[in-house]
Formats: sequence, C-alpha cells, structure tokens
Amino acid sequence: MTFHPDHFTVWAEIPVTDMARATEFYEAVLQTKLRYDETGPNPVAYFETKDRDKGIAGHIYPGKPATRGTGPTIHLIAPGKLQDTMDRVKAAGGEVLSPAIPIPAGDFFYIYDLDGNSVGLFEAK
Repeated sequence: MTFHPDHFTVWAEIPVTDMARATEFYEAVLQTKLRYDETGPNPVAYFETKDRDKGIAGHIYPGKPATRGTGPTIHLIAPGKLQDTMDRVKAAGGEVLSPAIPIPAGDFFYIYDLDGNSVGLFEAK
C-alpha cells in the first residue's frame, strides 16, 4: 500500500535566538502580524492563515538554529511580487541567496533569516 495524504507538511517550526527581533523580521518580510502565544511549554509566534483552524502554517520559537544554512529549508508563501519580497528581506536584515527560480506552480527564491535559517519564499502563479 502506498500512502498519499492530502498534505505531507502539517506544521513548520523555525528556531530563533531572539523572538522580538525574529517576529519583527518575519512581519516585515511577509507583511503580516504574527500571533504571540505563551500558553504552551515555550512562547511561540504563529504565522496566521486566513482560517487559522484549517490552514497549514507554523511558528517561530526560542531555540537553537542549525549552523547557518545547514538545517532544513521551509518555504513560505510571500505577498505580492517576489522582487518586492526580496527588497523587504534585505531591508529587514536578511540575506537573499538566489534569484527567482521558476517552477510550474510559481516562482521562489532562497534566503537566510536573521539566525541563518534557510527559507524559501514563494509566489504562486
């Protein structure tokens, strides 16, 4: 039997060394407001989807990021045009690592966030 779920990704966690600084970075880059929550064992800041009870999203949390560029890469949807997102990454202190890469579903590029986490930012067609 072969397993084929609707989605293999169910959640994403990004470890950061400074929650306030990382929240500011991701809010600026993604033009959104992260939802801070201290009800669990660690504080987290959630990436909010349109319907937060149904969307697949993730959060940032206080943790130890992998050595720069060696951890897994998650891809996040970006608002608007990729060039504008690239500009926001640079302005917020992140590092753009690639030009836009076209794939059938859209275009994406790679960045390092402020902690060296590898992130792909995606514009759907």
